[in-house]
Amino acid sequence: MPAAPVSAPANGPVLRDIHLPPDPSWWPLAPGWWAIAALAVLALCVMAWMGWRRRRWRRRIDAVLADIEALEQRYAQQPAVLAAALHQWLRRAARTYDAQAIHHRGDRWRDCLARVPVDASTLDRLMTLETAMYRPAVGADMDGVADAVRRWLSLALKPRGERAHA
Repeated sequence: MPAAPVSAPANGPVLRDIHLPPDPSWWPLAPGWWAIAALAVLALCVMAWMGWRRRRWRRRIDAVLADIEALEQRYAQQPAVLAAALHQWLRRAARTYDAQAIHHRGDRWRDCLARVPVDASTLDRLMTLETAMYRPAVGADMDGVADAVRRWLSLALKPRGERAHA
């Protein structure tokens, strides 16, 4: 059957079918995408800052440990001088925990050292430095004491936020 010609209705014009608007463009982005992009940039910046901070801390620790190694080699035949140099490193680092650390002796010095989470045997070895530096012939195991100093310093010189996680 042939299609009947469309004629204008008696009461008005012929209307076209509903037409849809064009598809939205991908640019400019919706506000949610801008928020996600800003969070991603912020996360990358924080990660870069944390990496830089960790590398700086690692270089600092490596320099201190290299200095301890140099002291051990330089004063291998002078244990009292080595003990004094190691003790001085401990005093300097302990000032980050207690401003009066350079004046502490005995139990107060041990308490100051104990603020860094190390085991009791390490603390005992560190405490031998206090008397070993005044004795001409030291009977202490200076290699073990130097290892204890390295262990304590590597934990003590960590950034404040990372000390509790050691």
